[in-house]
Amino acid sequence: EEEFKWLLQEEVHAVLRQLQDILKEASHRFALPTSGSGGAVKQENFVLSTSGTDQVKGVLTLQGDALCQADVNLKMPRNNQLLHFAFREDKQWKLQQIQDARNHVNQAIYLLMNRDVNYQFKTGLEVLKLMDAVMLQLSRARNRLTTPATLTLPEIASSGLTKMFTPVLPPDILVNFYINLNKLCLTVYQLHMLQPSTTKNFKPAGGSVLHNPGAMFEFGSQRYEVSHVHKVECVVPWLNDALVFFTVSLQLCQQLKDKISVFSSYWNYRPY
Repeated sequence: EEEFKWLLQEEVHAVLRQLQDILKEASHRFALPTSGSGGAVKQENFVLSTSGTDQVKGVLTLQGDALCQADVNLKMPRNNQLLHFAFREDKQWKLQQIQDARNHVNQAIYLLMNRDVNYQFKTGLEVLKLMDAVMLQLSRARNRLTTPATLTLPEIASSGLTKMFTPVLPPDILVNFYINLNKLCLTVYQLHMLQPSTTKNFKPAGGSVLHNPGAMFEFGSQRYEVSHVHKVECVVPWLNDALVFFTVSLQLCQQLKDKISVFSSYWNYRPY
């Protein structure tokens, strides 16, 4: 019982301090100024590449959770024509995945800071509940980076992203940006219009992170089929750091839960 008291009063707070330190480091990696520190976020340039093809090349500029510039060259396979398109100067594209992940990290930090060094935990159950709440936020933060949204092709076609480029994207090109683990990805879809008289069995594609050639969809009054798909990506080192911090923090939470559970199974501890 004395050991359990020591665990609740001393070791739990040591782990909470360690978690706070790790998660503050994770939060800093998102490179966004916290409210009150008005410093501008630095811009980082990333070169897009892929091992398979040089059909798409480009440079993306990331500023915190926003793509502030995108400069893309696309070689059309049909005629080797080179298309160049870039973001309009007045446009930025918010990466909701980064914004959400950071918000979940900050929520986890808030939960931990709510139990300062003077707070006295009375029961093991109280610690378990806190760890579960922190782990939920960390799992959500990690999932936002590891699980891109599934979108239908009409959703991509009607996305605000299509209106951000100069020159304007041709109607047979769709683009989508997303985060996958520690990578910033760009997918370019080339389309061909299906003629009303076509004998092809039209079957619209559902939602997906990445659509394959042959996927069909209807947009406006026109039917399209995906003819070519190009995916290029770049590693964002600080996203990798953040994912490592999430993993380490989740392990620390689980270790503390396991210790509490071992004690709780020996003693049904109640405070005097």
